Amino acid sequence: MAAAKKNRTTPEENQTTAEYYKLHTQAVDDLVNADESNSPDVSEAELRQYRSGPKLRLSDWLKAILIKMWFAGSVCFFIFWGLGNYVTARIDLLLVFAIALGIITDVLTNNILRHFAKEKGGNDKWMMFPQKRYITFFLNILYAGFLLLCVDFLYNVLNLGLLAVTDGRAAPLGVGPILFGVFYTGFDLLFIQMKHLFLQIFQDAKRTAGKK
Repeated sequence: MAAAKKNRTTPEENQTTAEYYKLHTQAVDDLVNADESNSPDVSEAELRQYRSGPKLRLSDWLKAILIKMWFAGSVCFFIFWGLGNYVTARIDLLLVFAIALGIITDVLTNNILRHFAKEKGGNDKWMMFPQKRYITFFLNILYAGFLLLCVDFLYNVLNLGLLAVTDGRAAPLGVGPILFGVFYTGFDLLFIQMKHLFLQIFQDAKRTAGKK
């Protein structure tokens, strides 16, 4: 008798239990059927409160520069330093170096810049060939070879100037991943800005000619 009384529940308790399961069943159904059409609008400020990640916020231009420098320096470390002892011919080493730089730019660097863009095409201004096509794979290799020649020329000029100032007593400036990444990215940004400038001049001239 005591056990039967203990297991007996009142109507109020049964109603509370039913409402509890009904509430949870409805919550599961709402979660399963949720999509963009029936979801409430949430502000960007509220979304940022729940996003995980480092508290350090970097501007878009600084992110682009650091990404470019890091990949250029990494290729220098693994290719120029790694193969330098095995590929003795300088021309062959520079050729492999340029091919690796172009491939990394097309496959990794540019794709990462596209991924981190806040909106579609937001980081296109930091790429020489922003559109993803088959031809850009080869264009990036040719462009990387051109940038590599510019960096090599800069190293030669700096070393000649250093030797001239010190009367040949100073050791020549070596190729290191960090400094190479700085030089390579510097030339890259320079030519990208020149491209934008030429396109702007061309568009302005075309617009002016159309008004006449």
